Amino acid sequence: MTIYMSASASTVSDRADWHSPVELGANPTYERSPSGPDLHLEHGFGADNFAACGLDGQPRNALQARRFVDVTLRGWGVAALVPDMALVAGELVTNAVRHALEPGRPAQDAYPLWLGLYRRPGQIVCTLTDPSPVPPRPQPSLRIPAPWASGGRGLALVEALSDSWSWSLTPPLGKAVWASLALPGRAN
Repeated sequence: MTIYMSASASTVSDRADWHSPVELGANPTYERSPSGPDLHLEHGFGADNFAACGLDGQPRNALQARRFVDVTLRGWGVAALVPDMALVAGELVTNAVRHALEPGRPAQDAYPLWLGLYRRPGQIVCTLTDPSPVPPRPQPSLRIPAPWASGGRGLALVEALSDSWSWSLTPPLGKAVWASLALPGRAN
């Protein structure tokens, strides 16, 4: 997983000040940028409002996504959202790895999946982009997966935990699936 960090409040399109990719290992640490501010996964859209990481499409990405959410939300001071948002992100990534990438075929991009967290007034939005235009397909409510089934609950969990979720095409290629959670103490 690669995380791109910005030390300034630039927009995403202004990548001149973006630092080199940083690997998020088991025990991530962040050092003060030579330019001064402590990064703590600060990315465009202003400090503490956006963080993104590239994922290589491997099964381990769900764990990496949960770790990324944990580190980011704790850095933003909203640790109360970590359990729910980590589960949401893990499910979105698992679905993309299983259904949006062609099995056994190497991706054309080193990071075919991108996970982003956006802090907006009153909410945090988790967005996952993938190269497939095929929409996410929730299981019909009448067909509940067996307790021992290895799948089929992901989007139901996303819907149950989030205030809202949806998806949209991202021309020229792929889609973005997103879910939002209200910040603690904020009513929708």
